[in-house]
Amino acid sequence: MPRRKLRVKAADSARINAELAELRARLEIRTEWPEAVLAEAERAAESPRLPEYDATDLPLFTVDPPGSRDLDQAMHLAHRPGGYRVHYAIADVAAFVRPGGAIDAEARRRIQTLYFPDHRVPLHPARLSEDAASLLPGETRPALLWQLDLDTDGAVVLADLRRALVRSHRRLDYDDVQRAVDAGGADEQLALLATVGRLREEQERARGGISLPVPEQEIEETLHGYVLGYRALGPADGWNAQISLLTGTAAADLMLDAGVGLLRTLPAAPAAAYERLRRTARALDITWPDDLPYPDLVRSLDPGAPLHAAFLNECTGLLRGAGYRAFDEARGLPAPADPVHAALAAPYAHCTAPLRRLGDRFAQEVCAAVAAGEEVPDWVREALPGVPALMAAGDRRSAEVERACVDLVEAELLAGREGEDFPAVVIDVDEQRPARGTVQLREPAVRARCEAAGGAVLPLGGRIVARLTQADPATRTVRFAAL
Repeated sequence: MPRRKLRVKAADSARINAELAELRARLEIRTEWPEAVLAEAERAAESPRLPEYDATDLPLFTVDPPGSRDLDQAMHLAHRPGGYRVHYAIADVAAFVRPGGAIDAEARRRIQTLYFPDHRVPLHPARLSEDAASLLPGETRPALLWQLDLDTDGAVVLADLRRALVRSHRRLDYDDVQRAVDAGGADEQLALLATVGRLREEQERARGGISLPVPEQEIEETLHGYVLGYRALGPADGWNAQISLLTGTAAADLMLDAGVGLLRTLPAAPAAAYERLRRTARALDITWPDDLPYPDLVRSLDPGAPLHAAFLNECTGLLRGAGYRAFDEARGLPAPADPVHAALAAPYAHCTAPLRRLGDRFAQEVCAAVAAGEEVPDWVREALPGVPALMAAGDRRSAEVERACVDLVEAELLAGREGEDFPAVVIDVDEQRPARGTVQLREPAVRARCEAAGGAVLPLGGRIVARLTQADPATRTVRFAAL
């Protein structure tokens, strides 16, 4: 889906920022740091725990959104006899955060970094997350360095992990990678990222896993106000994600073998959910033969086509129920009987974003200890049983923040335009009350609730004219009526 941006007048930016500040206050989100946390962060930045192994000669690179400074991961790829070698460095947050200290306590309150259009509320103080612990180019940093050896088909034949000093040599964004590959001028590293990324996608396909290519809705503040649009994920996004997923699956296997750890879980969707998707496919004129697996169907779709985009939006319903599962068999906390993450068709752990997500630090520490043949630290084992509940609370708060921010900007875009008609596509219909559903406008890039009058049924995937009936920034509400 091509990216579309609509501007909010500059005068509206101040009002939106005030609303966002009120939202943070209502959700009790702290934007200031206690003095004890800042003081501890400064001390930690000056004297982190440093590993003995020096891997700074490895020419790592990072791939992140433009302007990012909280860089969790850096990679290096190479050919090896019989396949490929991936080195993946993850910021060693535990080198800076003392268990039971002020930073640790504050991180357990914040749980994860939150993103507002006007403000980022980080998990850790900027002195660490954007400076001393971040894998910034040209800087020597402590890291957890994975070595992942793959065969010629991209399957893992060896996974190893050790603490190391690393240095990133360059910082790239997704567009940099995509342009270089598309132009045929990619250097060996970027060419290998494309090759290994594609091989890992094939491995995912063979397992029966699927990554949904649903365009991301974005809000950005500019000098002239806010812009709202969609960013379609490109191949480079997928290749980069596959390296992270590769590491997460290796971490899950390591922890399962050791009988202690923290998994990211997703139960298999019930048969009724797939039946509903089949009905949706029929309504959208999408051919889904009985013998075609769901992942293969998804891979055949074009996210830029409105009917396909509507179907992909419905597919996100299969991802409901994702969560975390801690286990420590030596202490009577069993591993899940079925540890497979349904969307990936493999066990999986979040471990590659410790600067921005609390649970990753605990998973990292389990993996580092197991790989070194050491006992998992007591502070990790004592905390593990409570981490899933913390992360669930953090996920709920993050989702609430994201939805509230989008709702606010959408309402501001449309305020004062009640009574106007907009071309729209119906992307969701309530099966119990088919007169109600969700529409996607063509312009501006807004999704909102819509209702058909007089007992009519909203046509899933259909192109309709939707009349704006309500756009209230105060309640962050947008509503349409189908004509």
